[in-house]
Amino acid sequence: MATTGFTPDEMMTIAAARALSNDDVCFVGIGAPSAACNVARLTHAPDITLIYESGTIGTAPSVLPLSIGDGELCETALTTVPVPEMFRYWLQGGRITVGFLGAAQLDPFGNINTTVIGDYAHPKTRLPGGGGAPEIASSCGEVFITMKQTRRGMVKAIDFFTSFGHGKGGTDRRDRGITTKGPTLLVTDLAVWRPNSETKEFEVNSLHPGVTREDIAASCGWDVRYADSVEETPAPTEEELGTLRDIKARTAAAHSRKAS
Repeated sequence: MATTGFTPDEMMTIAAARALSNDDVCFVGIGAPSAACNVARLTHAPDITLIYESGTIGTAPSVLPLSIGDGELCETALTTVPVPEMFRYWLQGGRITVGFLGAAQLDPFGNINTTVIGDYAHPKTRLPGGGGAPEIASSCGEVFITMKQTRRGMVKAIDFFTSFGHGKGGTDRRDRGITTKGPTLLVTDLAVWRPNSETKEFEVNSLHPGVTREDIAASCGWDVRYADSVEETPAPTEEELGTLRDIKARTAAAHSRKAS
């Protein structure tokens, strides 16, 4: 049963969680991707395999991790392998179906910047960097991206290529010898986007409840394109919303205890 009284962030997380399946082996990013993946695990995809960059495989955290080094991940994992094995055998070996990433800057073709804002030598803002995201973007079967929608985040041209998406669009990714699908889904707090099958430019496929095309245009830095058929994203169900709020509450309580 759909429910009312949810926030844009909750809609984003739940819409992203729905894209995951029981059979997926998912390389999870910290933050919104982690929330989405764990909501999927706790609702419709209990057999999903969640992998974090620190080498934890089949992890099932009861609270959301603060970082890839959070002890909760190792304690609840089926096994933990060395990071080189994680990247060489699991990731580059083609054993991971979905990479779930966030972005500081994103362009219409799914290229991600998490390195610098402005000139690389003299940046306005130094960002956390790529970590394992460049390898995830290249080696996972496909990539899902989740981020809040803002004009400074969704830009016509990113300041630095941290993680390669579809490059200049069209066949650019394949022409460079990258055989995986690349970004196939973008979920924001306003809409669900997918790349056009030919141009590879992201198009709006569904608008979240209450969101208008004017809202989309006002919060996106590129000229927005829409799929031929645009639907409304189904509102969160009671189960989805309750699961997300429960894990968020547990996380806040656990981190509060650690801080004190």
